[in-house]
Amino acid sequence: MNKSFELIILATNWGYQGSIDSYCAKAKKDGYDAIEIWWPMEKANQDDLSAALKKYQLGVGFLVAGSESNWQQHLTTFKNMIDAAANNTFQKPLYINCHSGRDHFSHEENQAFIDHTTELAKKTGIRICHETHRSRMLFAAPIARQFIEKNPELRVTLDISHWCNVHESLLDDQQETVGMTLDRVDHIHARIGHPEGPQVNDPRAPEWDACVKAHFGWWDRVVEQKKKNGDRLTILTEFGPPDYMPALPYTRQPLGDQWAINVHIMQALRRRYLS
Repeated sequence: MNKSFELIILATNWGYQGSIDSYCAKAKKDGYDAIEIWWPMEKANQDDLSAALKKYQLGVGFLVAGSESNWQQHLTTFKNMIDAAANNTFQKPLYINCHSGRDHFSHEENQAFIDHTTELAKKTGIRICHETHRSRMLFAAPIARQFIEKNPELRVTLDISHWCNVHESLLDDQQETVGMTLDRVDHIHARIGHPEGPQVNDPRAPEWDACVKAHFGWWDRVVEQKKKNGDRLTILTEFGPPDYMPALPYTRQPLGDQWAINVHIMQALRRRYLS
């Protein structure tokens, strides 16, 4: 292993109901290095985030996206959000993770998101990654492959749980495409999916053993490459709340403890890759 290898594990605030201060306090207490959060467009929220990051000495990765169905409006929102996140004055992010474009935009329309982020990454020196996420530009393996082959500088956030769901498989029949994607990964969303959904109810349950092994196998290949090159890898533990987390009918009581599951994954990652 190259001694320059660095693993940074982040906590998600997805589903967390408390303040930004209490979220950061909890993340720090439970052993996380950093947090991943949507870039806040309001100045007051930026100030609160800045104060919490400094108070608890946490790193940060930002999420950005657009939501409009109209391509041009969507792209404008995306550019405004990512430019603000990249040029913020309080803390340089470890990376920016992009929910890029939409699955119903044309190839040329989605390419515009890559063109903008490629130039922004060169200008700022920030790692900017595009996520393999349902409904977004890289929603399916063969579609992502087209962008990977065309864009040698494209960097990826691997949330391969989405592809397991999209393709209703553990991707055994698309190993070449998966391998090409793993070579471009700088950031991982460590959630474990299965052929019928993007999140198993509890990765500690024995019935999900094959899915857990498949995901760790993909992550192993990314880590092996980063260790060899002495590079940094960021990983977000991203098991989510209902409706990602299965829940009881009527009461919507979740079937698992989201935060505890994410801490379990964080600890498993540390044991596996830093021991």
